[in-house]
Amino acid sequence: MAFVSDKLPDNVPGKFFVDGQCIDCDVCRDTSPANFRRNDENGYSYVHKRPESDEEFALCEEAFNACPVEAIGDDAHGM
Repeated sequence: MAFVSDKLPDNVPGKFFVDGQCIDCDVCRDTSPANFRRNDENGYSYVHKRPESDEEFALCEEAFNACPVEAIGDDAHGM
């Protein structure tokens, strides 16, 4: 379970975020490449862009559900 208190600073404000549990496995970037990026210097993923369509939102939800360490969070107040 991702924690808002451990949200990585690169995340854009919004519903989805990545926290410090990220193991840089590439699942979110492969699933939703328009929305997730890699911080090459520190080796983790983050939400680069809020979903702007129903398709992007669905892909972010798919990444949320597929994350093997549950590092993607759903901040209901971040919308």
